[in-house]
Amino acid sequence: MASGDSPALGIRTLSAAEDRIGLLCAVLAAIGFSFKAILVKLAYRYGTDAETLLALRMAFSVPFFIVMAWASARRASVSLTRRDWFWLFGLGVFGYYLASYLDFLGLHYISAALERLILFTYPTLVVVLSALFLNQPITRRVRAALALCYVGIALAVTHDFRVSGSAREIVIGGGLVFASALSYALYLIGNGMAVGRLGAVRVTAFASIVACLLAIGQFPLLRPLGALVQPWPVYALALAMALFSTVLPVWLVSEAIRRLGAGPVALTGSLGPVVTLVLGWLLLDEALGVAQLVGVALVIVGVTVMARR
Repeated sequence: MASGDSPALGIRTLSAAEDRIGLLCAVLAAIGFSFKAILVKLAYRYGTDAETLLALRMAFSVPFFIVMAWASARRASVSLTRRDWFWLFGLGVFGYYLASYLDFLGLHYISAALERLILFTYPTLVVVLSALFLNQPITRRVRAALALCYVGIALAVTHDFRVSGSAREIVIGGGLVFASALSYALYLIGNGMAVGRLGAVRVTAFASIVACLLAIGQFPLLRPLGALVQPWPVYALALAMALFSTVLPVWLVSEAIRRLGAGPVALTGSLGPVVTLVLGWLLLDEALGVAQLVGVALVIVGVTVMARR
């Protein structure tokens, strides 16, 4: 052994490297998820609709989730029961199908920045739903954090009112995106009940397959098959959405949690509204305002406070 080397030093170096890789995975996942709203808004410029775009996104995503499900099933120590399949179907409906569909619909009406800010409040909904149905108390600190979040949302909505001038569109779009956040909050509560038995990757993969099949299956019921004929940029944006805002972030989050734990990874999600705000300004020419920036800051602080133990 060379002078100055020690097993302890090697362990610390390895741990530091794992931490850096985990942090990088978490940050890239947050950026990938944040890019989704930008890609959706860019695709809408070509005249496509939510049903078509969602079907294309899920069609491009499902092969990757099938591979993920197959790999996780091979490593699984327990077989799926009928009850497990029921849970996975419900998680697929609420977590990835309904939440995605409502979000895509809402983006027709509101800015990408406001969408990401409203969607980012899902932890507050988890807290409220847990208090209502699981008898988990809401502390004074959490109540203050909830107030910060919704004051921030109100400021951001005020900014959009001034910029767009259409109260009706903001109410409709904001309501749809809030319903998306509520659907995702229900998914997270159910996910916590299933992951302990089945594992995070397995639950995510099978629930995602359910969501993909539902989104693809609803398309011929709501749109003619000819609607699949789109300008090539729509296909490119849907593929980018599938790879960089769906499949890759899901894998990156799993890797980040494995290296860092769930708490630090959850906190990196606070980058989401900031990334979307900047990208919306750069790529979509969305206006920036003081009220919006203050609103983003309040929501991030509120969610971060709730994420702390």
